[in-house]
Amino acid sequence: EVQVVESGGGLVPRGGSLRLSCATSGFTFGAYGMGWFRQAPKRPREGVAAITTNGTTYYSDSVKGRFTISRDHAAKTTVYLQLASLKPEDTGVYYCASAYSAIESDFRDERRYDYWGQGTQVTVSS
Repeated sequence: EVQVVESGGGLVPRGGSLRLSCATSGFTFGAYGMGWFRQAPKRPREGVAAITTNGTTYYSDSVKGRFTISRDHAAKTTVYLQLASLKPEDTGVYYCASAYSAIESDFRDERRYDYWGQGTQVTVSS
């Protein structure tokens, strides 16, 4: 059974930091690129970051320089998203997803992704 489970969300003040985790099982993690998406209230879901099987990373312009995506090379089943210098507009539900097809600059295209988690809420207060 495939499982994708996000954790680490919470309430933080403007300028704060969080580390989101995405634990996976049931598929060959090393063969999948991984992405993080977020959905703010009344807004469509948007891709914010992705990491390929060989560690190449991609970021949306809105988070570049503030968020960092990484893969757990030891356990090889977890991907992280480090959030820093958070702004109220970063508020939303953050989703993790895996993609068997190659992730490149089109990492924001949800159709590339095969498995999704249920999301974790991030709220940034002003």
